[in-house]
Amino acid sequence: MDLDVEWGQVHALLGENGAGKSTLMNVVYGLVSPDSGEILFDGRPVQINGPQDAIRLGVGMVHQHFMLIPPLTVAENIVLGHEIAKAGVVDLERSYRTVSELSTRYGLEVDPKQRIQDLSVGVQQRVEILKALYRGARLLILDEPTAVLTPQEIEGLFDIVRALTAAGNAVIFITHKLAEVIEIADAITVMRRGKVVGVTTPAESKPADLARMMVGRPVLLRVEKAPAKPGPEVLRVEELVVQDDRRQVTVDQVSLAVRAGEILGVAGVEGNGQNELVEAIVGLRPARSGQVLLEGKEITRRPTRDRLRQGVGLIPADRQRQGLILELPIADNVILSDYDRAPYQRWLVRQFKAIREAAQRLVETFDIRTRSVDDPAGSLSGGNQQKLVVARELGTAPKVLVASQPTRGVDVGSIEFIHRRLVAERDAGLAVLLVSSELDEILSLADRVAVLYRGRIVAVLDAAEVEREHIGLLMAGAA
Repeated sequence: MDLDVEWGQVHALLGENGAGKSTLMNVVYGLVSPDSGEILFDGRPVQINGPQDAIRLGVGMVHQHFMLIPPLTVAENIVLGHEIAKAGVVDLERSYRTVSELSTRYGLEVDPKQRIQDLSVGVQQRVEILKALYRGARLLILDEPTAVLTPQEIEGLFDIVRALTAAGNAVIFITHKLAEVIEIADAITVMRRGKVVGVTTPAESKPADLARMMVGRPVLLRVEKAPAKPGPEVLRVEELVVQDDRRQVTVDQVSLAVRAGEILGVAGVEGNGQNELVEAIVGLRPARSGQVLLEGKEITRRPTRDRLRQGVGLIPADRQRQGLILELPIADNVILSDYDRAPYQRWLVRQFKAIREAAQRLVETFDIRTRSVDDPAGSLSGGNQQKLVVARELGTAPKVLVASQPTRGVDVGSIEFIHRRLVAERDAGLAVLLVSSELDEILSLADRVAVLYRGRIVAVLDAAEVEREHIGLLMAGAA
């Protein structure tokens, strides 16, 4: 494939999960060796045998999953490997000053003395960008940079990108979010299954055109669904109070109910208690007070394993830390919830044939792009990892599915597929609690919308009567 990027340009690289976007950029950054072809930088052929070669040329890359060391400070992460030393000792004070000057110059405000583990995801991303700029990056590769950001953080990132290109730098923006591409890109290259299928500009293309190029067929960008036919109540949360890791109350007297055959959407800017609410419902975090009831039975103090056995399914917000064991084969990840039950185990002996057959069936049903179910889950692209988590959770036939950010980091074709599956399961009687920071997703899928602000439910609205502006105001606290 060919790709041409110009200075002073935001060049969007668009494609499905597994289309080869990240692999191509890993070649440019020296993490993967090409088998043939050449790379020209500033008009001359170059050999990039590793990241150090790329950094020397002025290529920087911010990965989808950040490469930061949590216990170290912002400044220590940025200068790591390129430390400022005096008499053989790292000069931390000078490092702090240098990082502070750099962050002010580019409008990337961060405290150089804060530890990475105490920062929000959006601020961690700023640190990654600063790390690349500190090393002299003129071509900055951003791999799925908005996958974990709030709408406000995304706008902040776009301002940074525009400032970088206005200064004559180039930015390659890897994404699958069509609206963002139209807003930020100067040029767009669309990939499908490892090849370029189109080069265009935002002025020449509508989102529907880009989606068709990505997937190879027309894609419905809105969910088609019949009105819900709610049945009996499956999950009820009453007066729930939950603390975060710093013992601050982040879920404050929350009450809500989800019925069979409906999708209840929880809308809110990320960081308003959504993660703690989900963790308390599935038993990953203790509730300080209040109740969680499943089909009328209290499960507030039950361990997570019991809740899963009783019919609670979970699509976690972080697929890599909570959804999958990346080192294990895909087949083993498919049966994580049921590994010790028939037909996957008999008389304490694993039934490999049954495990592989189940995995193969789900891989085909959910179109998970892999060579073999024996490959490690970590070898899958981000979107295919997400489809694997969704496939496993729906494969256990839960009574209620808690879906937290179910399409984060997933391309339009996969989003359409996951949305259709959730609606089909709803129509078959599944109760779905959908937690998403994507307002479009909430408005497309939910039958009722609960708005969460600073740990409290500030409104519960019927989706048919919801106005986007009103929800946005509620999410921002203008209740």
